[in-house]
Amino acid sequence: MDATFRRYRAMSFITGSTLLVLFVTLLLHIVDLKFWDHIHLFVDVVGIGHGIILYPIYMIMCFNLVIRFRLNVLYLGMMFFAGFVPGLAFYLEYRMRLKLYPRGLPAK
Repeated sequence: MDATFRRYRAMSFITGSTLLVLFVTLLLHIVDLKFWDHIHLFVDVVGIGHGIILYPIYMIMCFNLVIRFRLNVLYLGMMFFAGFVPGLAFYLEYRMRLKLYPRGLPAK
């Protein structure tokens, strides 16, 4: 497996996971306003980590993947959009794996 795809895959999982955590905690905020007082700092830290640190790194990995495998620019747009929609990064990583490695991931 290419190192570019491994980096993209890792950042896809990390960024997607932090986005899901933010989504769940914001849903909990809607359900129970008292709970928000306890998790407010956690949400701030995860939100800043996702938005300022992880998402830009994810964007760089997506750009590297599109350049390396000479993919259409629409894939880059879908990858960037996946950083905003909870759960989409996991599905898009799966679709990219099928597109780039149709016979399965090669052994190291």
